Amino acid sequence: MTLAVRALKDQGAAFTIHEYGYEEHGGTTVAARELGADEHAVIKTLVFETDTRVPFLVLMHGDREVSAKNLARTLGVKTVTPSSPDTAQRHTGYQVGGISPFGTRKKLPVHMERTLLDCPRVFINAGKRGLLAELTPAEIVRLLNPGLVDVAI
Repeated sequence: MTLAVRALKDQGAAFTIHEYGYEEHGGTTVAARELGADEHAVIKTLVFETDTRVPFLVLMHGDREVSAKNLARTLGVKTVTPSSPDTAQRHTGYQVGGISPFGTRKKLPVHMERTLLDCPRVFINAGKRGLLAELTPAEIVRLLNPGLVDVAI
């Protein structure tokens, strides 16, 4: 059991676990294909840092990118940049490709693309490569209390 699955269970989350054949650099495209899901409903958990090196997470649709410029403006900081894989692992305790917002090593602020709320169900990493949790966006909001942002491109 991963730390993410344990955190979900400890918080009484309503979720279903799905395993799939992870492919290096396959990302959400492979996950969606393997699960027969819409890539728009597969969430990427991205680790960013502000210009002052403050780490945070962004939850984004699998088929969209984050506008760093709009995100920085929304957060009221000078700039934001994606963390390196090593830095992301240091902050979260998870490998890139397996980063979950649940059960992270450090408690990090979470920002979630607002339009994820329009998906009836979503798939989000459950703490290791090839393992996703299926749940409702409302459950993510209940568990993580993320800031909602409009930064998708």
